[in-house]
Amino acid sequence: MTLALINARVLTAHGWHDDLAVLLDGARIADLLPLSDPRLRDTPQQDLGGAMLLPGFIDVQVNGGGGVLFNDSPTVATIRRIGAGHRRYGTTGFLPTLISDDPDVMRAALAAVEQALAEGVPGVLGIHLEGPYLARARKGVHDPKYFHRPDSEELALLSAGHRGVRLLTLAPECVPLASIRALAAAGVIVSAGHTAADYATVRAALAGGVRGFTHLFNAMTPFGSREPGVVGAALEDPNSWCGLIVDGHHVHPASLRVAIAAKPRGKMLLVTDAMPPVGSDYPDFVLNGEIITIQDGICQTAQGVLAGSALDMAGAVRNTVQLLGLPLDEAVRMASTYPADFLGLGASHGRIAAGYRADLVLLDDDYRVQQSWIGGVAM
Repeated sequence: MTLALINARVLTAHGWHDDLAVLLDGARIADLLPLSDPRLRDTPQQDLGGAMLLPGFIDVQVNGGGGVLFNDSPTVATIRRIGAGHRRYGTTGFLPTLISDDPDVMRAALAAVEQALAEGVPGVLGIHLEGPYLARARKGVHDPKYFHRPDSEELALLSAGHRGVRLLTLAPECVPLASIRALAAAGVIVSAGHTAADYATVRAALAGGVRGFTHLFNAMTPFGSREPGVVGAALEDPNSWCGLIVDGHHVHPASLRVAIAAKPRGKMLLVTDAMPPVGSDYPDFVLNGEIITIQDGICQTAQGVLAGSALDMAGAVRNTVQLLGLPLDEAVRMASTYPADFLGLGASHGRIAAGYRADLVLLDDDYRVQQSWIGGVAM
């Protein structure tokens, strides 16, 4: 079905426009037309009331939402529920994220995502495996009993042909460089995180195929005057991407501003690291047998260890503007365009342009989502 979206402030690759109609044709954006274009006369139209029409948000780190955690039940039904929970906040594309677990749970998660993609579950783009090849010294809330080096069987499983995106967070010092190279060659997007590696080890891993850094600053060696650490290597490298949790709790706004200034534009992306309370009325959940509570917007254990976040993508965009002082258009690109590029989907997702997926979000001036579309279908 063809539909023209009109009367919106449209964010395109060339900036804001309030004189364009976005023409949808099924799952794709057919064209961007001036409002005077005669082709619009016989086209059904939807008036968006002057709100902001943005490329849909893409979240590469979604542990849970809608009251469920992916680890607890790695099934298609769980993926659907997580996607629905985040969709109300403008997320039109996401990677269900499995926190370190045993190999059988990993296999179930991989199979569930394959099935979800085959069934066309709205929004799912692939999977993010955060661990279990991580460093005990930087474990965060992960259970170290699952940590180990990948064996040949696991490497074969991770490297096998698959639908969608496959993102793997690992500690470079815990995985042989030859294995990192093999994973990257097989199409796996390798990201460094939960790592105690030194600068030299990270630089070698970047040369070997590491493409990103998972929640920069958190659970990694810091930037120091004589030891640049993981953070220093990440900020120095012009080609890798960094995920940022902009919730006002995980990282100080000044540190985030410095990091964003250090990297080339387009290499910083917003993530939520979201847990089950996002899109749910339930403030608590259980992780590794421990009750996690939300206090003042912070997900943490009884000992005060951060355990993911209660952040949503619309909130991340708002915080990037209000806490970091970035322009709204750049904050939106950090939530849509740059994640798409990181995932290798930049030719089809993350932009409002002819030929792109009709994954869109309508936002008001208070950063509240009015409507979203996934593949041209209003949600």
